[in-house]
Amino acid sequence: MSAISKAVIPAAGLGTRFLPATKATPKEMLPVVDKPAIQYVVEEAAAAGLWDVLMVTGRNKRPLEDHFDRNHELESVLARKGDAARLAKVRESSDLAAIHYVRQGDPKGLGHAVLCAAPHVGDEPFAVLLGDDLIDARDPLLARMVEVRERLGGSVVALMEVAPEQIHQYGCAAVEPTGEDDIVRVTGLVEKPERAAAPSHLAVIGRYVLDPAVFEALRRTGPGRGGEIQLTDALNRLDTVHGVVFTGRRYDTGDRGEYLRAIVRLAGERADLGPDFRSWLRGFVAEECG
Repeated sequence: MSAISKAVIPAAGLGTRFLPATKATPKEMLPVVDKPAIQYVVEEAAAAGLWDVLMVTGRNKRPLEDHFDRNHELESVLARKGDAARLAKVRESSDLAAIHYVRQGDPKGLGHAVLCAAPHVGDEPFAVLLGDDLIDARDPLLARMVEVRERLGGSVVALMEVAPEQIHQYGCAAVEPTGEDDIVRVTGLVEKPERAAAPSHLAVIGRYVLDPAVFEALRRTGPGRGGEIQLTDALNRLDTVHGVVFTGRRYDTGDRGEYLRAIVRLAGERADLGPDFRSWLRGFVAEECG
């Protein structure tokens, strides 16, 4: 068990890129194959030893709480049918971690969402996982970040090299090398810079392991880009920030095209779905490409 035990998952967004599907359904509950996206994120936290999870939610997010709660009526029906496999799947989400909830009353940005977690986190280091980013379970990024924090102190952000024309979509890091190939020292962060002004091609992706000093930094951080309180601005106030440069498998489920590609990749790799699905997909591609 890691000395860091708490994870914060901001989940108050409106999901406007997926309208009308998200008009009445939280975007975090959209299925990736047969599990909602948010469950993959909680599973990742639990696999890294972070058993205490706080979700920062907003209005119309009650389905998140229902999903991670027990559904005794459904469980009873499945038990009477002797459907042990589906019963185990239903119970799995409620057994992953101790999950708590707090509401972000005003949508003031990611930094404000993280600050909403201060009473729960207290004076402890903690992780932040953004629900739009799914990290493949075979690539233990979060566990590596926790190890770097415990060894080097300070805060740790996940970085990934992106194409120059995409850097304006992300926070961007100015960095210095260290003696380790996948670890850099972060000397500055810029939120969604223009391509010409970007200090590197290293984008901040949705994983952070933060020192509790970030809360005071956030309290002293005013609105930044987009009129929101930016977590990157607060991180610039901290003395020690390292980056773990990630080269593994990441799926951006906040983008419709990437969301579809994630479903295809994950379904194609499933033992129960993959063989038939890949066969159909090969035929479909051959037919479409003529």
